[in-house]
Amino acid sequence: MISLAGRDIAHSWGKFALTGLGLGLLIGVTLTMAGVYRGMVDDAMALLNNSGADLWVVQKDTQGPYAEASSIRDDYVRGVLGMPGVARAANITYLTMQVRKGQSDTRVMVVGVESGQLGEPAYLISGRHIVQSHYEALADVKTGFELNDLIQIKRHQYRVVGLTRRMVSSGGDPMVFIPIKDAQEAQFLKDNDAILNDRARNVANPSLNRPIPGLLDAITASQSTNHSVNAILVQIQAGSSPEEVAKPIRRWKHLEVYTRAQMEEILVAKLIANSAKQIGMFLVILAVVSAAIVAFIIYTMTLGKIREIAVLKLIGTQNSTIGSMILQQALGLGLIGFVVGKTSATFWAPLFPKYVLLEPVDAIIGFILVMVICALASTLAIRAALLVDPAQAIGG
Repeated sequence: MISLAGRDIAHSWGKFALTGLGLGLLIGVTLTMAGVYRGMVDDAMALLNNSGADLWVVQKDTQGPYAEASSIRDDYVRGVLGMPGVARAANITYLTMQVRKGQSDTRVMVVGVESGQLGEPAYLISGRHIVQSHYEALADVKTGFELNDLIQIKRHQYRVVGLTRRMVSSGGDPMVFIPIKDAQEAQFLKDNDAILNDRARNVANPSLNRPIPGLLDAITASQSTNHSVNAILVQIQAGSSPEEVAKPIRRWKHLEVYTRAQMEEILVAKLIANSAKQIGMFLVILAVVSAAIVAFIIYTMTLGKIREIAVLKLIGTQNSTIGSMILQQALGLGLIGFVVGKTSATFWAPLFPKYVLLEPVDAIIGFILVMVICALASTLAIRAALLVDPAQAIGG
């Protein structure tokens, strides 16, 4: 049996191909938007996985350390280590900032870690781990840094001794790891001018500058040192329940403790919720635009063949056959568009500054939606074709 839709497409294949290409680029953008959301979720999960923690101990009444600011004393870790069910615990700091290399800046999350403890990268693709207590750094390859590069973090320079991969913040910023003492200084301590001004204020303050030996020096020293961290990462013993381990820490240490499930909810359901809604709105708009384009093109192509459709009716062609021809053209347009869109999204996704994760399930759902949208969009053209009077084939 001759395919009327195939014959018609072959007759105007140039217009059909260009339309499919334009629709395909639109579909590619839609798939990319879905991939951006998937990438945001994957970045959040990578952040939690890379920490190696089962529990996050943070400042009370905060949702830190990723969604809110959190500051606790670094000596709390000893008390946490003594709690039942705790296998390992380590201090950690997080600070998003611009890191300078030469004359250029790179936005990164600077992470202060203890060597060999939780929070340190589990693997390196080159180089070695930090072994010195100061001025060494590990960097994610996404930063563009290489081994032995010198990078400026606040007042000090750090040498990159190791490179890792997929160590990113929930916002997709690559991580740079430095010793925790250096990170505490970079995050919490003031610059030199501020320290000098504070010392001058202490000297001028009668309540501080009293005739007590060593008082002023002790106050000045306390202002020049820092013992705060953002969180304590906790790994529980095998067989222990995260919530059961967390309860006594909350009760006796007066700190907030989040389990893995709670931290996932904070990152996904709260931290990136607005971004998810924004992307969802774009997907809806793009779907509506795609449907409008398909409907317009198929309707225009149908109006251009009114006489041919009238001839088909005159020779006894059934309405179902004519409707099927138009439906097949719409589905063919959707198929071409999806192939172009999926191919385009696959090629340009790695060029995006943030991680774009193209899941096969999204492609399957996208294909089904494209076919459904094209089928619905063809109804207007089918209705117009079925209303054609066979007499138009003779005198029109």
